[in-house]
Amino acid sequence: MRIVNIIAYALVIIGAVNWGLFGLFDFNLVSTIFSGARAVGSIIVYTVIAVAALWLILSPFITGGVLWLRNKRSAE
Repeated sequence: MRIVNIIAYALVIIGAVNWGLFGLFDFNLVSTIFSGARAVGSIIVYTVIAVAALWLILSPFITGGVLWLRNKRSAE
């Protein structure tokens, strides 16, 4: 689950950077890469980022309030 959380964080950061660019400079990086906001590639990227954000919202509830980003280590 640690790998899933790290990937989800990376995707959400990419989405946040895209929104920041769009808000500050009216430049949509994803739609520029895929030649349009409604292109198939753009829709896939937006959907994957949305699923990653939902995972980060729901993951602490599933794991009992813990969002693992490191390996679990026993206390010594």
